[in-house]
Amino acid sequence: MNLHDVIIRPLVTEKSVKAYETNNVVVFEVKQKANKTEVKQAVEAVFKVKVEKVNILNVYSKEKRMGRYVGTVNAVRKAYVKLAADNKIDVFSI
Repeated sequence: MNLHDVIIRPLVTEKSVKAYETNNVVVFEVKQKANKTEVKQAVEAVFKVKVEKVNILNVYSKEKRMGRYVGTVNAVRKAYVKLAADNKIDVFSI
């Protein structure tokens, strides 16, 4: 897998912004097959920063209803990437 294909997009939510401000943690949506080592290498290569730690979370698909119509919400794999103390990523300009 190409390192540029591992990261799909940064996730900018209230929780991820607070994690970035308090703990220097950036949240990305990554490919379903990506592991921690691949995510670390991809973030270091793409953004030119030093990564301390990576945590990965699987959010499974759920069934949602809108009246009589039934659909599903896509499954997502999130990566919480803790950056070294002197490194920053501007997630709003990506």
